[in-house]
Amino acid sequence: MTSPAHLAPRGAAVLVLEDGRAFHGEAYGATGQTVGEAVFSTGMTGYQETLTDPSYHRQVVVMTAPHVGNTGVNDEDGESRRIWVAGYVVRDPALRPSNWRSQKSLEDDLREQGVVGISGIDTRALTRHLRERGAMRVGIFSGDRADQSVAQLTSTVQEAPLMAGAALAAEVTTEEAYVVPAVGEKRYTVAALDLGIKAMTPTLLAQQGIEVHVLPATATFEEIRAIGEDGPDGVFFSNGPGDPSTADAEVAVLRQVLDARIPFFGICFGNQLLGRALGFGTYKLKYGHRGINQPVMDRTTGKVEVTAHNHGFAVDAPLDGEVTAPADADGTAYGRVRVSHVCLNDDVVEGLECLDLPAYSVQYHPEAAAGPHDAGYLFDRFVELMKANQQKGHGL
Repeated sequence: MTSPAHLAPRGAAVLVLEDGRAFHGEAYGATGQTVGEAVFSTGMTGYQETLTDPSYHRQVVVMTAPHVGNTGVNDEDGESRRIWVAGYVVRDPALRPSNWRSQKSLEDDLREQGVVGISGIDTRALTRHLRERGAMRVGIFSGDRADQSVAQLTSTVQEAPLMAGAALAAEVTTEEAYVVPAVGEKRYTVAALDLGIKAMTPTLLAQQGIEVHVLPATATFEEIRAIGEDGPDGVFFSNGPGDPSTADAEVAVLRQVLDARIPFFGICFGNQLLGRALGFGTYKLKYGHRGINQPVMDRTTGKVEVTAHNHGFAVDAPLDGEVTAPADADGTAYGRVRVSHVCLNDDVVEGLECLDLPAYSVQYHPEAAAGPHDAGYLFDRFVELMKANQQKGHGL
């Protein structure tokens, strides 16, 4: 009698970091080889949302929670059409899922989508290594690939492209524009640039009475302006993967949005692009923020939010007081700006607010259920911004 797939013996696998450190374990998910940037996520739940978040494109995710897969996988909780992580690392995978909503096991889903993973390693030691040395390239090798020497595998990992300098939004964006209808009475029309958007974002916007037109990352300002009868009431830039310093075309479009005084709201990658559009720089964090338990202070109210993060880059802007946004190459300046949110763990900029323009952004994910609703007010602010802008007669 053959054993069920989840009880069958696992083959050997090895995880190798670019600095040569290796962890030996067992194959998990698909068998083969994968390389990417090693990052760790501190969430104890929500692994399906993590796996399907396009912001994890080309990254190998290490789960710090030891038990993964307990609730299986369903068809409702995915944040996009597929799994985006390049590889998956867990300590103790569930033998079998146990949840009334489960439709398949996590490992079956990983295997079906060709995601190479590893289990049975000391993920705490690996996480400590990444915290001390910083995010770095990594490879997972199983099957015949695991028979090579660590030196050979390290060489393979070192040949992989770096995340710094990577332009990835075009690889994860929608191929064609689509519309998410407003729930109930339609109040506003918003153009949302898909830089790696999660499905819950337009869903929550729609619940505010917003008709959301999701556009590819390559959309021009003219295409944005064509949305709605008289142009969109607001513009939204989503989360997404890659280095914001490569997104010159998207930043140019955003500057046109700011010039037209269209209300703007950005999250994660969108926050970094707003920072660049305002003249600030961006930089790569040592190991980033990833998880659903990151403390952020809203400096406009003094409240502390428990928030969901997935970012390896941040905006380099002064934390204290109001500053005048530096002028761009054309001499355009956008007035006063302040850092509206800050991470309480490390003082990283987590939000920007323009005081002379209808624009703001946050570095985290208000659509995720961390808190669980601590950041929901950010969607209300977008509605208030569009309402105020209409009353002033601004915009297109």
